[in-house]
Amino acid sequence: MKTIEVKTNIMCGACIAKVTPTLNEVIGEKNWKVDTANPKKVLTVTTEGLNEQDVIKAVEKAGYKAESLS
Repeated sequence: MKTIEVKTNIMCGACIAKVTPTLNEVIGEKNWKVDTANPKKVLTVTTEGLNEQDVIKAVEKAGYKAESLS
């Protein structure tokens, strides 16, 4: 398992509720979380098969923006 972290514009609980179905489908339930207390709104993903681009595409598919933290 590896951990991928990306910066997002997922700001609040309502935003998290909106992205949940897509991220659960692509990433898997319980394999991701968004730290809305962090100014960068970091999405942390635990995965075996996905890479950072896959995670960014999943967030964009859900209607939000994501980018590399570096």
